[in-house]
Amino acid sequence: MASKKTTDDSPKLPNVRVIDLFCGVGGMTHGFVRQGFSVVAGIDIDRTCRYAYETNNRTRFIEEDIANVTGEMLNRQFGGCDIRVLIGCAPCQPFSNLNTKKRVRSMKKKFPLEKFAELIAEIKPEIVSMENVKGLTQKGRSTVFRKFIRVLEENGYEIFYDIIDCSNYGVPQKRYRLILLASRLGKIKLMEPTHTNKKVTVRDVIGNLPPIEDGEVHPQDPLHRASKLSPLNKRRIVATPSDGGNSNAWPEKLKLECHKKETGRSYKGTVYGRMHWSQPSPTMTTQCYGLGNGRFGHPVQHRAISLREAALFQTFPRHYRFFPPNEEIHTKSIGRHIGNAVPVKIGEVIARSIKTHLEKSH
Repeated sequence: MASKKTTDDSPKLPNVRVIDLFCGVGGMTHGFVRQGFSVVAGIDIDRTCRYAYETNNRTRFIEEDIANVTGEMLNRQFGGCDIRVLIGCAPCQPFSNLNTKKRVRSMKKKFPLEKFAELIAEIKPEIVSMENVKGLTQKGRSTVFRKFIRVLEENGYEIFYDIIDCSNYGVPQKRYRLILLASRLGKIKLMEPTHTNKKVTVRDVIGNLPPIEDGEVHPQDPLHRASKLSPLNKRRIVATPSDGGNSNAWPEKLKLECHKKETGRSYKGTVYGRMHWSQPSPTMTTQCYGLGNGRFGHPVQHRAISLREAALFQTFPRHYRFFPPNEEIHTKSIGRHIGNAVPVKIGEVIARSIKTHLEKSH
């Protein structure tokens, strides 16, 4: 990395190379690239991520199941360098609150995080970073995480981890995530929050975008497209008060039958709601383009948020390309890519923290 100029003109560092496991379309990688790191490869089983990953980050996408990745393969990609940084966001589905205990019990394959730990123990990269859902540390679900920590300790790593609210670092959404940093070079920690007193809001991010209707695509921005609403859902969003309103304001004829039952009361107000202009958005998910999938209604326009708006909430820059020119856009696929991504700004925060650590270590 010494030959590359970093974005903030920090002092030159030793030759550092990064590999991103579970890279997706490159949210984490792009954060590192913007901080001047040399990311030599991203690895993911989803081939549909290749175009976005390689086009925006000018590096190699390796389509491979993590189960088949070996330490030898990783070291071959690292090549001759002074510092190896291995980063990754292991798929979090088994630990998500949206999944059932039955699904966790039915998992017969090794957890991706366990494989991640095996690779670390095998090649002992100088620095490791992981981003994951906060539920990974919760009681009853933390066995795999404790094993991961134990592997790091046994291999000489100093470890930092914490659950952060990404909005405290300038991400315009309420997104709680577990961030882990580990180093064989000495103590390491995440940089201090930058936006605890001044959050980036929905208005800050999408307030100047041109208005569109549900089912419409903006002619100058194919990613600025909103899902078509059914006639019933159109009446529902029209009946939802602007700027933070929810289904509690609907007349009885518009209410969902499941929400009228005792078991569905906890969902009232949390789905089919509008975002607040003056607050960060809710957490982006793989289905954030759907009105009934959360509080994903536009603050004032009668529609769910567009794919462009979702990408901006994930702090992808406007120039980030998710699909080849002239290719048909599949909302479900792009929505999954955006929702699964690590926000680019969190990638930058982690990269800056590692950069500060390396400057102190050398």
